[in-house]
Amino acid sequence: MQLLKLVQSKVQVGVPLPWNVRNSEGSLLLARGHVIQDEQQLETLLDRGAYVDAEEVKALARAAAGGSAIMTPKLPPSLFELWEQAVTRLEALLKTAGQEPGFVDNIHALATDIAALIERDADIGIYTTVRQEKNKHFYYGYTHSVHTALMGTLMARRMGWPEDQILTLIKAALTMNITIVELQGRMAPQDTPVLDKQRAQIRNHPAAGAELLKKAGVADEEWLTAVAQHHERADGTGHPAGMTTPSPMAQALRMADVFMAKITPRIIRPALTTQEAARQMFREDKGGPMSMAIIKEFGIYPPGDFVKLKSGELAVVVRRSANANAPMVASVTDAGGHSIVSTVRRDTSDPTYAIAGTVADKSPLMRMPPERLYGLSLGA
Repeated sequence: MQLLKLVQSKVQVGVPLPWNVRNSEGSLLLARGHVIQDEQQLETLLDRGAYVDAEEVKALARAAAGGSAIMTPKLPPSLFELWEQAVTRLEALLKTAGQEPGFVDNIHALATDIAALIERDADIGIYTTVRQEKNKHFYYGYTHSVHTALMGTLMARRMGWPEDQILTLIKAALTMNITIVELQGRMAPQDTPVLDKQRAQIRNHPAAGAELLKKAGVADEEWLTAVAQHHERADGTGHPAGMTTPSPMAQALRMADVFMAKITPRIIRPALTTQEAARQMFREDKGGPMSMAIIKEFGIYPPGDFVKLKSGELAVVVRRSANANAPMVASVTDAGGHSIVSTVRRDTSDPTYAIAGTVADKSPLMRMPPERLYGLSLGA
């Protein structure tokens, strides 16, 4: 067996290996199809000494030349793609609510998948809510509902809600704006204040939404009540009824809804920073359990925040940690502010790489695929 030394340029993080990887003795280290999860794992493998059989490499080249189907296995969608798919699935469901059978079951299936996505990697979910510069305005209503479902889930889990109740909260978040979701898409790029006609529709949408959901087959009273009351406030200043005793689920839904709206950019106003949005929610809630749950889940610097390190590097937060002030980040520039070819992970609990503050200009991130920050293949 002739062994060829494996070099970094021949391996893609997040992509199944096209050949077996062996040590210098020829013993198998990793089987073909294994996926290298991140750059650190790849570096460790290469440091140990990794080799491939020359015959396997030649066979792959022959297959490529002949257009053989064994070339590259079809890859599953990345977590980022799954979040995008959740938005498009929701759009299809809400547009046909009450017109086709199976609406309740399909919403339940989507809610279950979203709960599983959050369980699988909540940090990537949070990243999608913080980094919204590329989102299309006409999808705003659908994206916002999915993001609210994520925030509500994190909040409810932090407060110890049972999973069946959390699933109901997700379904309420996905459907809370069912009668105005298209209007939201038209308003997001609007550069003028809300029109009177739009305001009336917005004010009445909780009750109208609950009624439409009933017609579409929803019989879960907790779900319907949360939708009908998700703009009510305990001080009586909410709408449409001005009631003072909204259900706990309606209150949680409103908190998640408002927080997500605050950190989402519109044409008429920029997004608030997550830090300022959290401060406002804390003041409004008087430090209650729901606002505290938001703060504890997002941390001081949530995934997606663009920060400057004391080293001078610019970085994107990618992972939360037990220390809200010291998340894991991926540096995208060197100490002099020059872009680097590959991101470098930094632990901000190290004083050398502590966070010095957030960066207001997000333009350097506009063309950067999030998969790169997480060490994933762009095709994965």
